[in-house]
Amino acid sequence: MFRRIRIAVIVMGFSGLVAEIFLLRELLIVFSGNELSIGIILANWLLLEALGCFWPGRMIDRTKNKLAAFALVTVLFSVALIAAVFAIRILKVMLGVSIGEHVGLLPMFYSSFLVLLPVSVLHGALFTFSCRIYARYHETDDAVAGRVYVDETIGTMAGGVLCTFLLIPLLNTFEVVVGVAFVNMLVCLWMIWPADRNVALPALLGILALVSGTALLTGQADRIHQSAIRMQWMDHNVVHYQNSPYSNITVLENQGQYLFFLDGIPEIITPVPDMVFVEEFVHLPMLAHPDPQDILVLRGGAGGMIDEVLKHPSVQNVTYAEHDPAFLEVIRKFPTPMTESELNDPRVRIRYRDGRLLLATAPQTYDIVFIGVMEPSNLQSNRFFTREFFALAEDRLNEGGILVLTVPGSLTFLSDELKNLNSTIFNSLVDVFPHIRAIPGEHRNLYLASGSPEVAELDLDRIVRRLEERQIRAEGVVPWHIEKKLHEGWQQWFRDYIAGASQNVNRDFNPVGLYYHITHWNSLYAPAFGSIYNRLEDIGPATVLPALLLFTMLVLLIRFRRPKTAGFGVPFAIITTGFAGMIFSLVVIFMFQVTYGNVFSWIGLLVAFFMAGAAIGAMMITRILPRLREDKRSFLTTEMVIICFTLLLPLVFQAIHPLLDSDIAFTLFRILFLVLSLIAGMLVGIQYPLANRLQLQAYRRNVQLNKPYRQSTGLQPDNGNAISRAGGMLYASDLIGGWLGGIAGGVVLLPVMGVTGTCITVALLKFTSFLITAAEPSGRYNEVLP
Repeated sequence: MFRRIRIAVIVMGFSGLVAEIFLLRELLIVFSGNELSIGIILANWLLLEALGCFWPGRMIDRTKNKLAAFALVTVLFSVALIAAVFAIRILKVMLGVSIGEHVGLLPMFYSSFLVLLPVSVLHGALFTFSCRIYARYHETDDAVAGRVYVDETIGTMAGGVLCTFLLIPLLNTFEVVVGVAFVNMLVCLWMIWPADRNVALPALLGILALVSGTALLTGQADRIHQSAIRMQWMDHNVVHYQNSPYSNITVLENQGQYLFFLDGIPEIITPVPDMVFVEEFVHLPMLAHPDPQDILVLRGGAGGMIDEVLKHPSVQNVTYAEHDPAFLEVIRKFPTPMTESELNDPRVRIRYRDGRLLLATAPQTYDIVFIGVMEPSNLQSNRFFTREFFALAEDRLNEGGILVLTVPGSLTFLSDELKNLNSTIFNSLVDVFPHIRAIPGEHRNLYLASGSPEVAELDLDRIVRRLEERQIRAEGVVPWHIEKKLHEGWQQWFRDYIAGASQNVNRDFNPVGLYYHITHWNSLYAPAFGSIYNRLEDIGPATVLPALLLFTMLVLLIRFRRPKTAGFGVPFAIITTGFAGMIFSLVVIFMFQVTYGNVFSWIGLLVAFFMAGAAIGAMMITRILPRLREDKRSFLTTEMVIICFTLLLPLVFQAIHPLLDSDIAFTLFRILFLVLSLIAGMLVGIQYPLANRLQLQAYRRNVQLNKPYRQSTGLQPDNGNAISRAGGMLYASDLIGGWLGGIAGGVVLLPVMGVTGTCITVALLKFTSFLITAAEPSGRYNEVLP
């Protein structure tokens, strides 16, 4: 029987991770692929799991048939998971957000919270249920919660690997969640069949297994998937929908026009694009160069941009880098004369790789580099607007070469947020290029950066002469329009426009460009929330330190005056470890995205290695736990190790970042990211069983010494209730810390402080928990338990 229970718990961990990954992917489509929402989504997941541990999870103590209760909650979890996917598909409709419109941070928070509520709460309850069942059927010592943690983590690790290599590439979301329900029904039926004489629950499980299995085999799950897509896109004509390892690709058709979306953001339009913007974006920099021959287009080249580049007779080679091969395959699936001409021209070489990786590893140099990413709206796009990328591009430009990019702008709406965004990108360019030409626009500002002064001296006569010499016909690039764009008055206006704005530089390790982009969108769609969010710009370790010192002194003072309040230290340490663990995960995920740009194809593996590390750490400490006598000293040692790892983490990334200049290095350092995830997980996993034993000692000490406490709680010194209560308390503390880490890390710390500042802040927080825990009164394990 216990073997069956263990398998059910492992499947519980597997189901939780699969649910987490696929709900995350679905929400990211709604949230326009913004990686900062990862922190919000994971934080809400953890908070709700903690709620599940405390609320429905504690109901297990009043339940007679605990196996049946476990199976029933698993049924509810499986049904809620399917319903959650459907709710996400219609989330934009419920929020009143139009297609292609960004969702603000505040709606991200409460909408993901509500969608995840039933799934996460029920899954959290299953952990506490498992602790109590393990204590009843196998053992009642203080290592039970650690053993449940290990078994659940084994399932979680398996789920991450299967998501990456099997489920995501082969199945759609509805097929996956229906499959999870099918597996859960079979395992629960197998678990309770010998022990449950009541046929009602086994019959229910059998019927649900039959229904879910039939839905998979007959294709009904796929038909539900297609129906949900139509609702998600508000009954527009969706002619293609695909989740690639890099992003979600959706194509809408309307009267012969095809609109291609990546993660819900419009990427290109065919066969008739926005020609005025395309011509201005391409021809002004091409005409600014005396003889453009070798051109590099990073993203977004198909659908007009390459076609306009090829109109210049001097062009000999156009290298087009598109990071997602599936995207160009979809474009070819809906061919137009323009796209076919662009992609099949002998002068065009298509490279299916990340543009930044291409610049870092290819020896070729270029006359003009076009950044087809329109704005730093997420980490993947922000990495094309940092000082480090500009330096990389400058190194790959020929003499007189030009880097071309665009940033949201306005000639009328002069918000501080938009000024800060443009000023930050401008400052980042100035830090690398000696000559910058900013051309303001009604909706976008065009930037030309070069080592040659010719780009700054660009005037109407030179542009018109080259336009005539090259015999280029264009609708938007006409003399009167160019004269307006290049008028000296606009240059002075732009200098005044960014005067007094932020002087920050956008960097890989400190993506303030992304932060200012978020503040800009908040000012447009959530001004009340945006006014609060904007005040976080100056936060840093120096502002956090006084608050942590004050908190530490307050806790120690209360403990000195009221000694009976001792027992706060271990739960607080686990909260801070959960916080640190979430920050570790986010830092690794964010830096992987900054380095490679395809974190969505590896996020399952990164999570799996983190959970594998947690399982290894928990198993290691659980195995030696009976031989430990200095529990508190061992716990404090883990605190110091976590602090050291936190401070070393940014140093590791700073050390490897300059070395990413070859394909071999890029491949090898992927392994390093997995190793860092593994180590981070081990540090979190090692501490949990130790903390559980210390907390159980505190519970039993209170029960032994406090008769009213025994009467009010019903606890006895050595019963299983104390085990489940201690396990639930620390599990919830871990999850609450993770929630705080996800919200603070994803929304504030990493965008504002950057990686280094965030890690220093986490180290300060962990040192606070070290001091508070060290001040706790303690005794040796054998001195506490009878």
